[in-house]
Formats: sequence, C-alpha cells, structure tokens
Amino acid sequence: MKKYSEEKQLCFDDILMVPQHSSIESRSDVSLSMIIGTDIVLAFPVIASPMDTVCELDMAIAIGKQGGLGIIHRFMPIEEQTRQVSIASKQVIVGAAVGAKGSYLKDAERLVDAGASVILIDTANGHSQYAIDAVKSLKKMFKDIHIMAGNVSTYEGFKQLAKAGANSIRVGIGGGSVCTTRLVSGHGMPTLSSVLDIVEMRNKSKYSNVAIIADGGIKTSGDMIKAFAAGADAVMLGSMLAATDESPGSLFIDSTGKYKSFRGMASLEANQGKKIAVSEGVSTKIPYKGSVENIFNDIKGGIGSGCSYSGVNNLCDLYDNAMYIEVSSLSVTESKPHAIK
Repeated sequence: MKKYSEEKQLCFDDILMVPQHSSIESRSDVSLSMIIGTDIVLAFPVIASPMDTVCELDMAIAIGKQGGLGIIHRFMPIEEQTRQVSIASKQVIVGAAVGAKGSYLKDAERLVDAGASVILIDTANGHSQYAIDAVKSLKKMFKDIHIMAGNVSTYEGFKQLAKAGANSIRVGIGGGSVCTTRLVSGHGMPTLSSVLDIVEMRNKSKYSNVAIIADGGIKTSGDMIKAFAAGADAVMLGSMLAATDESPGSLFIDSTGKYKSFRGMASLEANQGKKIAVSEGVSTKIPYKGSVENIFNDIKGGIGSGCSYSGVNNLCDLYDNAMYIEVSSLSVTESKPHAIK
C-alpha cells in the first residue's frame, strides 16, 4: 500500500482562523456573493443537499429566495421531480439531481425542459468511470446547462470530471453526518484537506473556472468560513437544514419533544424495496428547528462575522487574505462554551 501524501490531512476542527486587522463596522456590510463556475452567481453560496429529508420544493424555493440553490433530490418518480422543478423555476434558480446510469439522460432532458438551471450527477464516488462518462454525455446534450458532479476527494478525481465538462464539483467523501462510508469501506479524506489540496492544484491548471463545492463534515458557520478560506466556492449542507418546516417529512412528537427524520441516501431506510450491496449511511431523528429562515439568518451572520475577523469586505476575497493555524485537540474543548456544567 502506497502513502498518498506526506502532508498532515486536516479536518475542520484541526484549525482555527487567525483574527486580523479589520475596518468593517458591521458584519451585515460583508458581501457573500460568489460565482459558481462561470455562469451562476449565488448571493448566498449555500446549496441544499439532494437528500429526501433535506431538499424538495419548499426548501428549493426558500433557499433560492435567499440567493442560494436547492437541488431537488432524485429519489422520487421523475414526474413528481419535474413537477417540483417546474413550480420552483417560476420563482427561483433551481437544480435537480439525476443518477449516472439507466434513464438519466431522458430524466435530465425532462428536468431541463421543466426549468432546471443545474443538473447534478448524484453519485457517491465521482471518481468512477461511469460518473465521468455521464458528465461527458450530459455536457454533449446540454452545452448551456450547468453540470455539477461528484463527489471526489483528490485532484485527480476533480481533474477527470472537469475534463469531462463539469462546471462545478462536489468535494468530500465520508464526512457527512449520516454517512458511514469510512467505517464500511475504510475510504475517505477529511473534507478540508481535500478542498485545500484540490484548490491549490486547480488554480495552477486550465480548470481554474470549475467551481468547488465543499460537501461533508460542515457542522457550523465557522466550518463554512474555513471551507471558503480554503478556496471553496460554495458549501453544500444536509443536516443543518434538516428538521425544519421546509425540509421534507412529517413532524412527529414523543415524550422527549418534536422531531423530524434525517437519513443518508445510502442507508437501508432510504433504499427500502431496492437491492443494495451494502449500506453506507444511517437514519436518525433530529430535534425540530422551526423555520429554515432562522438557520439562514444564523449562517449569514456567522459568515459575515468570519469575514470581518479576517478583515475582508467580500467573501470572495477570503481565500487570498485568510490565515490559519493548526491546533491541538484540547482547543476543540476550549472553543466550545464551557461556563455551563
């Protein structure tokens, strides 16, 4: 077995951003606008994950009105998916997910006709030949539609999808809060290290306009700031947006409180009635959070605050100006509120 890198691989908790001189008077003055690829501008560079407990019509509309992007998941009949895309596209920019096998080309055609501005090829391992071939086929069919692909964890995976024609690529394998890929398969990389490594190589290549979407392991707005500082163009969120009014699924109540379900799309629960080789996800319940608007406001405030601490007025300038330090595991405890026992 060969060693991939001599460099220490960092996760979000392994670093802290260094506070710098700032002339920003209010975090609300910070512009969060980012360009995704060369064709999409997101005033709120947050993307709702294509999971059946995260993003359907209501979430896509809610996040779209904030300037973000919702990707309507593919785990429903294509007729229902196109219906939801059609309704959302009359109000906001919306994306839709397809697989990389079977009827994905016909499904993508119907979704584009319904108004989808982004087609996501939704695969667990984007560094696979069938995913690469799917990008080539879709790009040949839709020259003017934004194609998102992934997930990958290395520059080689990123380069092959970019070469195939992807406009943006999801980066991160095994870091999702309900993902068990690392436990089941033994494979994965810390999302932060993947972003750092891929951004460094991307910026030296002819694929510098291909966007990087940090996906997996993001638990807080502080983690988002670290992802953007590492060079991500947007972040994709799952658990942070789940269990809200706008996320799919019914609210249920037990003796301990109000909850909604949240599950990985490779879990047994998400694949009932389907034959899968092995489960690489789990299902759980999350305390009810109310309106997702509250989550969006917290995220915007957190990102604005993070930019102000690094002294930048525009989120797009964070990568060039931010500094970080590696910290010990004890700093994770120190970083959390510790006055309450």
